[in-house]
Amino acid sequence: MNSEDLKDLRIEFDKFVNEGCTLNGESAENGNSEAIDKEDAEPVPQFVDALTTKLLAPAHSGVYLSRLDIKRIAEAIDESLPIKERLKMVRALFRHTTKKEYLENAFGEINKHINGRVLIYQELSEAFPASKVIFDENIKKAQKTIKMLQQIVEDFEEIEPTSDPLAI
Repeated sequence: MNSEDLKDLRIEFDKFVNEGCTLNGESAENGNSEAIDKEDAEPVPQFVDALTTKLLAPAHSGVYLSRLDIKRIAEAIDESLPIKERLKMVRALFRHTTKKEYLENAFGEINKHINGRVLIYQELSEAFPASKVIFDENIKKAQKTIKMLQQIVEDFEEIEPTSDPLAI
């Protein structure tokens, strides 16, 4: 490569930086992020806040669901979620929930992930008997979380698109 090619490359690079990259954060990508932030701010069904508080905290649920786990849960029920913060992903997953069947399918997938962790905990407690107490506690929390999910499904009332919320 000669010096003339390097100069041309440098000119192209500077042009790219000036057009596509700015220091004040006003790139084309940020215009899109405003729409995403508005989407994240949309209201969610009432159960979602309680669900995220209990489900995403391993101290409550006994298991840790990663972003990848949440993404796999969404894919298993034919939903598409971008990888974001776990809270935003769960909120997006249940934002437009109106059917009990959807909720049952989603919670069924979550239960599969929780039960997978329970199996791991059981294997670890057998391999490391001194830590059995800790794993047993997490197993109890996981089972309690599964019961909570079942209760949410039982209490869920479907909303029809034609329903009038003011009519009694």
